[in-house]
Amino acid sequence: MNLKLRVMIFEDIPEAMRLKYAAGWNQTAADWARFLSATPAGCFVAEYRGDVIGTAATIIYEGRFAWIGMVIVDEKYRGRGIGTTLLEHAIRFLDLQKVPTMKLDATPQGRPLYEKFGFKSEYDIERWMLSRTVKERAAENGSVSIEEILTIDREIFGADRSGLLYSLAQEAPHLALLDMQKGKNTGYSFGRLGSRADHMGPWVARDKYAAKRLLNLFLTKSSREFIFIDCLRQHPWAVPLVKACGFELSRPLTRMFRGTNKYPGQPELLCASLGPEFG
Repeated sequence: MNLKLRVMIFEDIPEAMRLKYAAGWNQTAADWARFLSATPAGCFVAEYRGDVIGTAATIIYEGRFAWIGMVIVDEKYRGRGIGTTLLEHAIRFLDLQKVPTMKLDATPQGRPLYEKFGFKSEYDIERWMLSRTVKERAAENGSVSIEEILTIDREIFGADRSGLLYSLAQEAPHLALLDMQKGKNTGYSFGRLGSRADHMGPWVARDKYAAKRLLNLFLTKSSREFIFIDCLRQHPWAVPLVKACGFELSRPLTRMFRGTNKYPGQPELLCASLGPEFG
């Protein structure tokens, strides 16, 4: 087939959303805009006969590593290698930028493909979902200053992503949470307003009590019937805490990397990631 690959532009977002809805994903137009704002030359669409039938997007974090996400192919055209072609295109772009490490979250079905491209497992992630009845809309007033969070988050994530976190806090200030005990920052979390559910992450805590306080506060602040959290399976507190709140396991993921992985961050403090879109 005569497939055309080109750089994605903001005008492509409605077509990308069409693919997203067909796949049943949780992303929003604001998420696509975050990719396009962060790395405009690193987002791509596959076009066939003038129609967008596939996407792939990248974000370069501080030149330390890059994230690959939003690899979607129209269901009518799957099985023809289009997703592989988009992935190859994204990897080639990042190689040309001399990014030393690439990362992504792989489903069990996608993991063998990524392994063929040299990606290795870093750790396991589990998506947990809560379905609940919300009788009254939660209060959305109030926000925290995230300035002191940013330096800590850079160490935990492995690179600066302040632009992305500012964007999340601006869109959902009621879900940007900070836990302070005796004047010290003991944890923080953010939330994204997905099309299907509110997504809690990153969720960071220095002890299980801070983790529990943040989780309970997030559940109070959110007004949605569905909540997603992508917990690190190896974390000692995260999974027991979400299970105790009634969350059910939705699907497994594997965080994978290609390259040196010189900046792994501090995953031992990470209860849950920001999500497979952004890392």
